[in-house]
Amino acid sequence: MNIPTNLKYTKDHEWVSIEGDIATVGITDFAQKELGDIVYVEVDTLDQTLSKDEVFGTVEAVKTVSDLFLPLSGEIVEFNEELESSPELVNSDPYGDAWMIKVKISDTSELDSLLSSEDYKALIGA
Repeated sequence: MNIPTNLKYTKDHEWVSIEGDIATVGITDFAQKELGDIVYVEVDTLDQTLSKDEVFGTVEAVKTVSDLFLPLSGEIVEFNEELESSPELVNSDPYGDAWMIKVKISDTSELDSLLSSEDYKALIGA
């Protein structure tokens, strides 16, 4: 299982990459394997400011729909539109082409609540 050490993680199985005050968010390799074949990604919160842990979208797999929770408070400034036509990228490249949103972080103190790759491995028993 792929768990890059340069990323941060959440207990909701999302990964976070921080560049300045922008966080890029996607779901982890573990999450996409648990969900199975992804058939649809919906994010209807573009240009909205949400609080940490609010639902920012959903991922639909063949057998289930799963909410996506915002790992950090802020404004959703970009959605990966490639996922509208190619949701299967979440299965094939969860840490690359299948990023989901970019968030302008409004409270940097929340970064402390994110998990390291080691903490995330312990969470999922990897």
